[in-house]
Amino acid sequence: MIKNIFREYDIRGIFQQELYEDIVKKIGYYFGLEVLKKIPNAKYIAIGYDARTHSTTLKNWLTSGLKYANLEVLDMQLVPTPVNYFANWDDEYPIVASIMITGSHNPPQYNGFKITLDKKPFFADDIYNLGDIVLKSNIQIPNNEETIFIDTKNRYIDYIVDKFSHLKLKQTFVFDCGNGVAAVVLKDILDRLNIKYKLLYDKPDGTFPNHHPDPSEEKNLQDIKQELKTNNYALGFAYDGDADRVAVLSQKYNFKGDILAMFFSKFIKDPVVIGEVKCSQIMYDTINQYGKAIMYKTGHSNLKVKIAQTNASLAAEVSGHIFFNDRYFGYDDAIYATFRTLELLNDNFDFDSEYEKLPQLYSTDENTISTTEDKKFEIIKQLEQKLQNPPKDFPKIVDIITIDGLRVVFENGWGLVRASNTTPKLVTRFEATDQQTALLYQTKLLELIL
Repeated sequence: MIKNIFREYDIRGIFQQELYEDIVKKIGYYFGLEVLKKIPNAKYIAIGYDARTHSTTLKNWLTSGLKYANLEVLDMQLVPTPVNYFANWDDEYPIVASIMITGSHNPPQYNGFKITLDKKPFFADDIYNLGDIVLKSNIQIPNNEETIFIDTKNRYIDYIVDKFSHLKLKQTFVFDCGNGVAAVVLKDILDRLNIKYKLLYDKPDGTFPNHHPDPSEEKNLQDIKQELKTNNYALGFAYDGDADRVAVLSQKYNFKGDILAMFFSKFIKDPVVIGEVKCSQIMYDTINQYGKAIMYKTGHSNLKVKIAQTNASLAAEVSGHIFFNDRYFGYDDAIYATFRTLELLNDNFDFDSEYEKLPQLYSTDENTISTTEDKKFEIIKQLEQKLQNPPKDFPKIVDIITIDGLRVVFENGWGLVRASNTTPKLVTRFEATDQQTALLYQTKLLELIL
């Protein structure tokens, strides 16, 4: 079971059951050796952590391993994940890698590590190979928790304030921080930009006493929706636990990541936008009228790599990861995306009316089907074979896109079935010209699985 903590995009598991002292120290040590192999003169690695109750303990264990590899550890303390990424572009220290200690939107007992090396995500085979080495090792690593404080947080705040000092907003906005770490930087930025606001659940608390910190699930947005309706706020913003994902809401609509990407792209010259396989066809069709839209794999690491390869303007996931390469560094940052959103409003962009101009399609929520790590990819393989000779009553297939799982294109919409890279689940989403057709596609495609 311990091997399962080494996942496609990051390392993640349950504290003390899967992430315990011995294994975390080894992760730090062997990652440190990997850093030195890639960058022999490397000296500094930066660490930040989220609000989970065990994050500082993991920081100490991780530090011991990194120090044993003869690297200096820079401690930025409690910060959002985007601030951790920002450290890699900070010029106070020659930072060659960063590790963010976070369980993101997982339940409170989870934690983990998002890793950047040489300004690139450390993921996939890099993580799997690291896991193989760690699990075979019998090395004993002593405690050494000495770090150097680094004030990346305030340099990040200064950077955002500088880039958005032109905002002259008279409206008031509401922000649901979900007891994660967003408010650690958000409050100071809003104050310095003279933006009027109300914060919900701004105190970092790793037990998440008010609601689960995942804004991609509607049930976690009830409080901010109520605030929007009763207090006439111009827009609402909700964040996940480590503030690399955002939900943007008006009083009428919840604008998903693909819709936001479309809005942003309208103000970028010759935009190149990368979307994941769950993104609406509206996004691809619309952007292709004045720019270029590229469909690619789900996953924050995958999209960061694709941005670097294509020099795209931005990328987006439906769940609210927004990656700006236009005027920014190409990583997912919910705080930065917030102020790009406010910038549109500052320029008199009407979110509701622009949304209502779009072709109206019906999309299901992202749904999951539980399976096992061993079976999930095999199920996708079997489904692909069945689709080569589908039942007679199966809807007409126009195309099958195999970038990430199976996106089956029908005459009036599409259906997606893909294996999650982080959990033992299949992920599904369906879209069509109307609800009845979307649900038909859902029924017929899932009949081939279940």
